Amino acid sequence: MIKETVKLTEPTQKKIIEMMSWFNSEEELRIWAGPSFRYPYDLVTFIEDLSLDTIKSFFMVSKESELLAFGQYYDRLNRCHLGRLVVAPKHRGKNIVAELMTGLIGHGTKILKLSESSLFVMTYNEVALNVYLTFGFKIVEYPEKMPLDKCYYMVK
Repeated sequence: MIKETVKLTEPTQKKIIEMMSWFNSEEELRIWAGPSFRYPYDLVTFIEDLSLDTIKSFFMVSKESELLAFGQYYDRLNRCHLGRLVVAPKHRGKNIVAELMTGLIGHGTKILKLSESSLFVMTYNEVALNVYLTFGFKIVEYPEKMPLDKCYYMVK
């Protein structure tokens, strides 16, 4: 369960604008959002590419309403699939992503009525890969044609 000091909130334009500043290059954006996310982006394209109308999306904020992280979930192959997990640059390395995943998985598995979770991670994103392995995800073979190159499919 997420600590009482943080909570998941619905996206707002103000928080989205703040999150947009977290990406300093096309490469950073691709690692996070995948190849279909437009770059350069503006507020309109960023919101459209997040698919906020079809994918459950949440910001994690502190009790002081400071923006800490963002993540999404949806049903993919009967698992609560996590996507676009990102922690604010000044809060990285503080285990916030574990709190974010705990909150998203708790919420997502309940809403979607699913018991397992999954995610994709780029093979060269070693920091994220190690975090997900530590959190209990395991690399497994994707049961369909892999939608991304240089990508692992992980399940918990």
